[in-house]
Amino acid sequence: MKIGNREFDVKNKTYIMGILNVTPDSFSDGGKWNDMDHALKHTEAMIAEGADILDIGGESTRPGHTPVSAQEEIERVLPVIEAVKSRFDIPISVDTYKGCVAEESLKHGADLINDIWGLKYDPEMAPVIAKYQAPCCLMHNKDNTDYNNFIVDMLAETQECVNIAKRAGIADDKIILDPGVGFGKTYEMNLRTMDNLELFQKLGYPVLLGTSRKSMIGLALDLPVDQRVEGTLATTVIGIMKGCAFVRVHDIKENKRVIKMTEAILGR
Repeated sequence: MKIGNREFDVKNKTYIMGILNVTPDSFSDGGKWNDMDHALKHTEAMIAEGADILDIGGESTRPGHTPVSAQEEIERVLPVIEAVKSRFDIPISVDTYKGCVAEESLKHGADLINDIWGLKYDPEMAPVIAKYQAPCCLMHNKDNTDYNNFIVDMLAETQECVNIAKRAGIADDKIILDPGVGFGKTYEMNLRTMDNLELFQKLGYPVLLGTSRKSMIGLALDLPVDQRVEGTLATTVIGIMKGCAFVRVHDIKENKRVIKMTEAILGR
């Protein structure tokens, strides 16, 4: 899979998507990187520690977050996209579910759109991605936790995201899937998602796992958000062993080491 100017071996390797939230209220690092100087220094540090992609977010999507307008989101992310592109050679993902934000981001150099609603929130999103022939990450999500058969329904609902993409003309080699740990799921469902990650491989697309510092880890370990590195690393190892091509994380160095060790054991 090609993202930006880089080829990713999504069948045999696991890559790191480093998180850069330029928001005042993200659940883990809100307010830490939302001025340009800090954002660029953090980007430099993540690249040095081994990040393969940078995921820029201009709106917090934590539970109970305050939505922001598309214009405000654009004003947050565009200067960062342009500054990062002018200084660093790393593919840029933009974490948005709004079609107009995606379009402006792609116009200004973004390489991938990471949609937490899997093209289901904004009907303009899929056509925009198709227009720019951009790769996209489609996450399973819903606004409730009602399922008849959780695993079966989750896979079917993820397939619906793929169907939307295909109808819009997005090519197979541009699609990544995210099981959506922490979204539209109870604590127990999140654990079951982790335990059944290999089933997502049957949908036929690379899988991105996003568990970093999330509530599932906090609940399992009874730890606050700033003490969830080890729990995150455990999920990364499971993700690698179950075939995930990407992990979206805050703590780059630790995850890079865990990936390297796990891949060595697996002979990759």
